[in-house]
Amino acid sequence: MPDSVAPQPDSARIADRLPFLLRRNLVLRGVRAFFDARGYVEVETPYAVPTPGEEVHLKVFRTEREGADGARQPLWLHTSPEFAMKRIVAATGLPVYQLARVWRNAEGSRLHAHEFTMLEWYHPGATLDALMDETESLLRAVLPPVVRAGGDEIGIEAPFERLRVADAFHRYVGVDILANEGDAAALAYAAGCELRRGETWEDLFFRLMMARIEPHIGRTRPTFLTHWPASQAALARRDPADPRVALRFELYAGGIELANAFEELTDSTEQRQRFRADRARRLALYPDEPGLDWPVDEAFLSALDTLPPCAGLALGFDRLVMLAAGTGRISDVQWMGEG
Repeated sequence: MPDSVAPQPDSARIADRLPFLLRRNLVLRGVRAFFDARGYVEVETPYAVPTPGEEVHLKVFRTEREGADGARQPLWLHTSPEFAMKRIVAATGLPVYQLARVWRNAEGSRLHAHEFTMLEWYHPGATLDALMDETESLLRAVLPPVVRAGGDEIGIEAPFERLRVADAFHRYVGVDILANEGDAAALAYAAGCELRRGETWEDLFFRLMMARIEPHIGRTRPTFLTHWPASQAALARRDPADPRVALRFELYAGGIELANAFEELTDSTEQRQRFRADRARRLALYPDEPGLDWPVDEAFLSALDTLPPCAGLALGFDRLVMLAAGTGRISDVQWMGEG
């Protein structure tokens, strides 16, 4: 007898997953109908770009463009279409959406793939609360009234939970997260845990988030986790009513992080400063990783000063389909999995 079982041919693997894949097509049509009915414009932006993004921990795919004259330009596969889409909003003032392929290297699990589909949309004039309302409406439009994930039954029809990060830490960790922001030792002491060697405040923040908060949220209904500490603002603006926090939310359902959203920062000077800090941190964390010397996206920074007040969201489309189809593996809902 053979020592190992021969892999299934593509035809068998695809046929086995066909119910999930057909559900993917239904959700795709539902998403487009939802945004088209609301007056959004569907856009397409380049996938190979000079600047892939500035998120510290995301690893990227490098490629190269060769011109007819033999000139070569380094490019990267983008981790999000965010920069390009905001430039479109700044130029037109229109609400836009995109179902974009995105790439993130060194990832892979039942919830992660190196290449996947991101649904992003930007709504001029919207606040964070309005974007949460719109997101609830979208999920109700494309998901059944009850979805199952991680052993949970999650109701989609009831109002989603809206929980501030500070309230979540108070409820589930027993600490005032804003009072000790930046002080890892103080946070560890307050949370009753040991600070690991080399662990920063941000590292501990996310360790506590994953271990003590995420297991409790989004279990009976989806949860918006809102108003993140200012150090975690990314591309969101600070809350004018409380500058200790940023106008950002993440959406959770059944143990799955579905989306990340901002009330957008429109100050190019502040955004440049954040990019510089992110680059310094990336260099400190990954000093031996080659190919991270992409240029700052000056076109994006220039556009920020004319970007109208708006809110935007990035949602993992494949994960949304997982909820709709009732499967726990991202590979089940992708037509061609990674080879």
